[in-house]
Amino acid sequence: MEQIILEDLIKAVNGELLSKDVNLKTVIKGASSDNRKVTEGDVFFAFVGENMDGHRFVDAAIEAGACGAIVSKIPEKMEDNAFYIKVEDTIKAAGDLAKWYRSKFNIPVIGVTGSVGKTTMKDMIASVLSQKFNVLKTAANFNNNIGLPRTLLGITKETQVCVVEMGMNHMGEIDYLVDIAKPTCAVITNVGDAHIGNLGSRENIFKAKSEIFNGLKEKSLAVMNADDEYLKKLRNDKVKNEKFRFVWVGESNGDIIAKNIEDSLKECVKFLLVEDKEELLVTVPALGRHMIYPAMTAYAIGKDLGMTDEEIIKGIAAYVPTAMRMEAWNVGDNITIYNDTYNANPQSMKAGLTTLSKSITSVKVAVLGDMLELGDMEEKLHREVGSFAAGLNLTTLVTVGKRAEYIAAAAKECGMSDVVSFEDTESAIVFLESLVKKDTTLYFKASHAMALEKIAVFCKEVAEKNK
Repeated sequence: MEQIILEDLIKAVNGELLSKDVNLKTVIKGASSDNRKVTEGDVFFAFVGENMDGHRFVDAAIEAGACGAIVSKIPEKMEDNAFYIKVEDTIKAAGDLAKWYRSKFNIPVIGVTGSVGKTTMKDMIASVLSQKFNVLKTAANFNNNIGLPRTLLGITKETQVCVVEMGMNHMGEIDYLVDIAKPTCAVITNVGDAHIGNLGSRENIFKAKSEIFNGLKEKSLAVMNADDEYLKKLRNDKVKNEKFRFVWVGESNGDIIAKNIEDSLKECVKFLLVEDKEELLVTVPALGRHMIYPAMTAYAIGKDLGMTDEEIIKGIAAYVPTAMRMEAWNVGDNITIYNDTYNANPQSMKAGLTTLSKSITSVKVAVLGDMLELGDMEEKLHREVGSFAAGLNLTTLVTVGKRAEYIAAAAKECGMSDVVSFEDTESAIVFLESLVKKDTTLYFKASHAMALEKIAVFCKEVAEKNK
């Protein structure tokens, strides 16, 4: 964060200065909501949530070097060497500051949303653009009303492009985030069933994701998945098509298409990227047919920003998957473990199972846990995954959790014989240890709260020990 002064901070957060005899030209060097990470000259935001109240740590933050605090409660005591600004909502105040701060920089801001693959898409775009520009991107998946402002406040004079991920659980959340970030380019990966328990239908999810256009300026670039059944509706939206520059990417029906896809290789996906009459051979250092979409999207954005084909290909090749997102561990004796446990929904689970089915080992084991936030459609969507798994050439299906029992039941009903269910990870570990054998691929997938990564790591350790 570039330095700002107290006078501008007060205006940006629309706050009331509680302190007296404070220099309005006081320099603020950064912002933090964690008193343990405060550095000299930071302003501390006392966030209030369901299970925490940052006001308890205001004194500690000041002691650690913060020059002041943003609060929603008047402190019992105020240090003479610090300032205190009262606002109605400290989390919103952080967003207000980020909105004001972002407006100071005339740089491209790429906004990424969607049901599945947001982080992968964000990381791929950043990897490509980094070949030419100084890029700031969302760390991990800090994509909400707290994480997005944190990212934007990290912009400096050296930043040339910012890539931000935007998540949501309810209607209106993307609208709020784009009002802060003011993206100059919009990307929607797809429209799936994630958070359908909160939004009620995929149609509502589509409407919520489409809020990203509300913060987009006229003639801005919008890169969309041409193969997504809901996003296709945007092709008939005359108002949006006249206002924005749409580029569609897909397997066959797009401005940029992927041909000759090789998605059964051990460590990468290869395909021929075709735009008009131009063809490029692309190698993505990650697994799964779905990786063609972030690669083609990054290509579209890179070209729009003046990058060469060579720079883009190099950026795709430099892509590094985020931890627990289809991490491939090749541990000897032709044993491969796919750790895809960061999160899960029906679409991403089916994509991962498809990748597992194309592995070159003779034994293919799927370990699937509960998918959360599916609401009334919980049973139906888990069963769909079970039926899908039964139609693949998998050897064994192991489910973990009460909801995942629906996956197991549907797989059995569809004729899959080797299906085993466990209530929790502890119960599954002993059984899975016996499956870590030569010429085997194991795939782990569940919502993050299931902590299935613990079993994946355990199986990796077993394989390494038995070398």
